[in-house]
Amino acid sequence: MSLATETAAESAAVHEDDPRRSWAAVLALARFEARDLLRYIPVVATLLLYVGYTAWTLFHEKEGMDAFPALQDADRDTQPGPLLLGIALFVCVNRCTLRSRRRGTDRQFDVLVMEPWRRTVAHVLAVVPFAAVTALVVLGEFTRQALRPGAVGHGSLAELAVGPLYVLLCGACGVLLARLVPSTFAAPVGVVGLFVLSVFISAGTGGAEWSRWLSPIVGENSGNTVLPSDLVGRPAAWHALYLTGLVLLLALGAVLASGGRTGYLKAGAVGALALTLTGAVCQSGGVPAELTAAREQATVSPQRVQTCVKRGGSTYCAFPEWTGRAGTWAGVVDRVQPLAGGTAARQPLVVRQRVEARYGLSGDGAIDPLTAPGQVTVGTRWGGNRVPEFAVGVASVLVAGDESKGGELCDGRVVTTMWLALGGASHPMTDLANVRLDDSVTGSAYVLAPTSGLSMTAGQTAVLRELLDRPRDEVTASVKRHWTELTASGVSTAQVARVLGAEVPKGAQDCADE
Repeated sequence: MSLATETAAESAAVHEDDPRRSWAAVLALARFEARDLLRYIPVVATLLLYVGYTAWTLFHEKEGMDAFPALQDADRDTQPGPLLLGIALFVCVNRCTLRSRRRGTDRQFDVLVMEPWRRTVAHVLAVVPFAAVTALVVLGEFTRQALRPGAVGHGSLAELAVGPLYVLLCGACGVLLARLVPSTFAAPVGVVGLFVLSVFISAGTGGAEWSRWLSPIVGENSGNTVLPSDLVGRPAAWHALYLTGLVLLLALGAVLASGGRTGYLKAGAVGALALTLTGAVCQSGGVPAELTAAREQATVSPQRVQTCVKRGGSTYCAFPEWTGRAGTWAGVVDRVQPLAGGTAARQPLVVRQRVEARYGLSGDGAIDPLTAPGQVTVGTRWGGNRVPEFAVGVASVLVAGDESKGGELCDGRVVTTMWLALGGASHPMTDLANVRLDDSVTGSAYVLAPTSGLSMTAGQTAVLRELLDRPRDEVTASVKRHWTELTASGVSTAQVARVLGAEVPKGAQDCADE
């Protein structure tokens, strides 16, 4: 018997007598491999990019709609960040696992206390610190969003767990590939192969729900729909279970491929397979009937699930997570309504929050205008352009009586409506650009609103701009004095201009003239 054989036998005996020492060696090797991964430029670069960019966004002041996050969406926003880090770990962990084979030192490792399968365990555990860093970044990112003054809703721990689980999955996959295909070219080819496979699966199944959720990170086709937390309907918990089982299955598969044959390892692999299959089956169950009914009710009859509060003379009804925003909506109403004249200046309004929830997060269905007098729609998104758009909705109801008629305005009343919406704004010209579909402040354009918008002609835009350039109190007094004439059906833009002392535009003035 050779010295190497005797030493290997003695090492195995030592391992059997004192398993704690061998597991301590596994942890020591895992720490070494984790530090060694930091020598690889792809890992360091993607890690610094991920941490640095996330830190920059945490301390960067959010504006517009980003200043009013919905936490049921913010938890999903943490998932794309670790994508590049995971790919880098997949390639580099694979390379680290093949180091001894690449350098021809496998025979020297045979004399160590640690069997090959325990070295494989160490390579898998080396990814854990990177997953821990990812978890800390995810937690910091979500916590910062939750602490913003305009934040609403509730996040999901299962959604937040996707990022760290994805990092672990990439590392375990890299180790398994190294044990099955001991070639340094396998990892780059594997990255391309997995991408192509996912494309073929998606195309072959027609984008079916079950195949979509087989991907580690599942996004949504639309980023504009914000639903109440209980209507989101993503099987996040089952997906987290699926990813957990998949991580364990790949890791234990790598250990078994390295020669681990203990009963515990085999039982663990069977259990991991059961977890993976359970999560995969349960996450592809589709939308439950109860959720479909709840979405239908929230869309068609939101008043059944909303809470209403009074602010001044108006009532504000919202889904439970948004009731704290009533004061912000009231601020816009209190800015627009005092500029009106007649009974409109004192008319009690009902501001109702509405959302198209029947298509889930993947649809951006338009919201039909309300036909009841004095009712105004406000959406679930806020900030940025949504503020002047809501002001347009309020003004159109004050001028036309209800939202459905407000969306049909085509005559000189468009000028009156837009003056009410923008006349009291801090930066009316900026809001004018933000509320128009083409971001223009001249010529004709379509004006956005929570439901049906308005069509402005070039002549109406010219009259409105002149009014916005004049002293606010002067125009307000004139609007109040001639309110009945300015809001009469069929009043022309030329008549509105003459009444308010503005220059009458030349050419087509109303949409009916074009």
